[in-house]
Amino acid sequence: MPLYEMTPDSFRPINQASFADLKVRERDDLQRLLRTQIDVLGDDLYLLTEEFGDWDDSRRRIDLLAIDPQANLVVIELKRTNDGGHMELQAIRYASMVSAMTFERAEQIHGEFLARLGEPADEARSRMLTYLGWEEPDEEAFAPAVRIVLVSEDFGKELTTAVLWLRERDIDIRCVRLRPYQDGVKRLIDVQQIIPLPEANEYQVQLREKEQVGRKKRAERYDVRLKFWEGLVAISRNKHTRHANIKPGAYHWLGASSGIRGLGLNYVIVQEYGIAELYIDRGEAMENKRIFDQLHARKDEIERAFGGTLSWERLDTKRACRIKHVIERGGYRSPESQWPEIQAEMVETMTKLEAALKPALESLGLLR
Repeated sequence: MPLYEMTPDSFRPINQASFADLKVRERDDLQRLLRTQIDVLGDDLYLLTEEFGDWDDSRRRIDLLAIDPQANLVVIELKRTNDGGHMELQAIRYASMVSAMTFERAEQIHGEFLARLGEPADEARSRMLTYLGWEEPDEEAFAPAVRIVLVSEDFGKELTTAVLWLRERDIDIRCVRLRPYQDGVKRLIDVQQIIPLPEANEYQVQLREKEQVGRKKRAERYDVRLKFWEGLVAISRNKHTRHANIKPGAYHWLGASSGIRGLGLNYVIVQEYGIAELYIDRGEAMENKRIFDQLHARKDEIERAFGGTLSWERLDTKRACRIKHVIERGGYRSPESQWPEIQAEMVETMTKLEAALKPALESLGLLR
């Protein structure tokens, strides 16, 4: 959008320029000015040093290195181009290089930086502690993460696409656009954070936090189910059942073949109950329904042999079918002390289900 001066009579357009046209240099102008006015970038940052490159086998240097109020390191990469070039790749490399920096090392490089500016190097520690609000250095709390700020005249689509992708993966990287304007002898700079939009940043943070909580809960659920299946397989191994050699997983089901392709004898576990089932899916809906109907025709005989009622689910809107029995004793959210009883009942139920179905399955003529 154009920039205007509002006069009593009109909006007067101010011509957009470029750093190249204005002969603004990257290091001698942009970096020099931001070094003393880092707040222009919109964050409450404290500058540690500039042109930092103290690592082996590389001559690359971080334009500006700062910390934020949470003691995160902030890598600031500058370009005066209108597309940003490949600055996101450089910044990621720099972020990885400084990620293990200690407070002691940060204090050292900040003291060297102050000395170059003609300021007291021995004030580095006190200045950093004052900024962070700490009484003394805390190595464990220092640099828990590394943030990245990209600063350029503008950003190309390839770069912004990469930045958005990185942000979706919880990398704190942002783009700040410095757009120059020429108004006679005056040089004006429009500073805008374009990724993430300031108005959307809090919402995006909330979404990321929600997703992190969700991932943690899923991981916990997977761990619990894996442990539950390990106990059930152990019982199956002792009883030499069909599931004795199945490797336990973290999914909500554990299956073994019935001996007929596409007909699985599955255990299912949810929070409140368990299931033993025959799951029918040979890849083609009509064949699945035909097999189900043949078995259903012998429903009374199968349930008598099983010793109870089964749930017959033809699932007409889906490809597969199932025949199951629900174990109401409990699920994986039951107290762990109750698991052995639940697991034993599930194994016993599966054994009875397999035996009850065996004559009907043999009559299908599909046994391998």
